[in-house]
Amino acid sequence: MKTYKLLLFLFLGIIIFSCGSNSGHIKSDFSINVNAKKNTLPNSDILILDIENPKHHIIDSVKYKMNDKTIEQETKLNDMPLGQHTISATVYYSDDQQTTTTHITILNSIAPKVYTFNIINEYPHDITSYTQGLEFYNGELYESTGQKGSSKLRKVDYKTGEVLKNLNLSNEFFGEGLTILNDNIYQLTWESGTGFIYDVHTFERTGSFKYGVSKEGWGLCNDSQKIYKSDGTENIWTLDPETLTEKDKIQAYTNKGKIIGLNEMEWIDGKIYANRYQKNGVAIINPKNGAIEAVIDFTSLKNKVKQHARLDVLNGIAYNSKTNTIFVTGKNWDKLFEVEIVEK
Repeated sequence: MKTYKLLLFLFLGIIIFSCGSNSGHIKSDFSINVNAKKNTLPNSDILILDIENPKHHIIDSVKYKMNDKTIEQETKLNDMPLGQHTISATVYYSDDQQTTTTHITILNSIAPKVYTFNIINEYPHDITSYTQGLEFYNGELYESTGQKGSSKLRKVDYKTGEVLKNLNLSNEFFGEGLTILNDNIYQLTWESGTGFIYDVHTFERTGSFKYGVSKEGWGLCNDSQKIYKSDGTENIWTLDPETLTEKDKIQAYTNKGKIIGLNEMEWIDGKIYANRYQKNGVAIINPKNGAIEAVIDFTSLKNKVKQHARLDVLNGIAYNSKTNTIFVTGKNWDKLFEVEIVEK
């Protein structure tokens, strides 16, 4: 049990993040009290709010909001998304009103499970591929690779490693994650603020899109309706598949704090599986609230590939619906592994 807890700690690299109290240019006569130490609560709790009224105004009513959505003075958190949220209170008194704010952080109430894996098959993988995105579509494997001057979009025979189709990106772009929806390939670039759209059959570029609030492109996946985008933080953005605009986001949190560095992603059985940059594990994330429900420890895989100077971290996860199995690889790895996930 101690070993499992240590693995979990090493993968998660927890950062507990909370902040609080009032903000704004005009100081309010009121402040918000929250029933939590450092304004942090697990989602199994009830949020209880109260108004601090040091000037003893006669208050007529108070309207509370979380992220601009009205909430009650006592609010159950079990259906709320995890992460950092802004709480505002508009206080009505003596024909006047004031608004004050604070922040809370909602954590998951349950610690992540720890999973391991069994190797089903090993296949050859191009050792020069700095893998950033990996996805099966209609039983065929597609890959996006990174590094300026060597970024590519590829269709690959996963059993032989043969490159069936290849498109080189312009030298100024650093390729990142990809996902495929309705015969369109969506590929991110890292710091250029630009994503590309291709026809899956011809690799012809049919469009491009810009990022919104997120500053960088890291990973993509889709649930057949929406596209999800990671940006290297704890945030996972929901994109409109028609306009590619950022509509909403979830924040990836455990029972301890936020998890940053979310990278390549895959949608598997209603969950988001995400590599974490520079870590040897994959997080299993609830897309409804951002809860990291489990972690898969892939530490031993890196020792099973050819050891060389350019060998880099685990990155690349894809689900093949034809075989109902998961495939993983890494940056400049010479193998692609077909695995089954098992609980420790």
